[in-house]
Amino acid sequence: MELVQMSKKELSRVEVMERIKAKSMTQKKGAKALGISVRQVRRLWKNYQEKGAVGLLSKSRGKPSNNRLPIETRQRAIDLLHSLYADFGSTFAHEKLVEKDGLQLSSGSVRQIMIRENLWTPRQAKKIVAHQMRERRACVGELVQIDGSPHRWFEDRSPACTLLVFIDDATGALGELRFVKSESFFSYAAASRAYIERHGKPVAFYSDKHGIFRVNQPSVGIGDGLTQFGRAMQELEIAIICANTPQAKGRVERVNLIYKIAWSKKCVF
Repeated sequence: MELVQMSKKELSRVEVMERIKAKSMTQKKGAKALGISVRQVRRLWKNYQEKGAVGLLSKSRGKPSNNRLPIETRQRAIDLLHSLYADFGSTFAHEKLVEKDGLQLSSGSVRQIMIRENLWTPRQAKKIVAHQMRERRACVGELVQIDGSPHRWFEDRSPACTLLVFIDDATGALGELRFVKSESFFSYAAASRAYIERHGKPVAFYSDKHGIFRVNQPSVGIGDGLTQFGRAMQELEIAIICANTPQAKGRVERVNLIYKIAWSKKCVF
């Protein structure tokens, strides 16, 4: 008995042909199951009747690809890469092989050759880190996210400035929007005062690790380890929580992005 190796796709075809043979499936339904046309199913059914499962094997099995790089061209490229372009990047090496040496091959082929010959190491894809979603706080004023967004808000009509954004974590309601020259103690102090006068004192502010909110170099200076803004908030009994990642304060980050996009398109709020 001859053993025939088949791919998953070919095994699916055998299963469909068997069901057509048993008359438990029509050719039209078989075409839908395989994702091909009825005409192709009829051709496969004819081959299956004549040759059995072997008739469903791909005709290109064991044959070189039509787009396969000629052996002479591949060897010539390998020789040139080792002798002249060993320290080149794959893109630059491909340009030289085509323009200077007249070889007809794609940049992908050059890249694969250089990888196999240990002449070039591809950059590893950055690992995607999944951040667990943080639940909203239960009460209004329990946590207020604050952030500054530098941008050319007024295009060329005015210098670039920063938009300070205060947003309640529980409701997503905007509490304060203020244009300032830059992120500084005075700008955040003025914005915080306006927020407190309008909405009352929050339990905590949720910010990034900007030097206004946190001492990022504890070895510099002496004292209680608090910034000027931190001491002011301590007097008001407002805690400052610094997020470890931008994703952690995603609500205020999304507001900044939305305002930038809307402002660039001259939307009216």
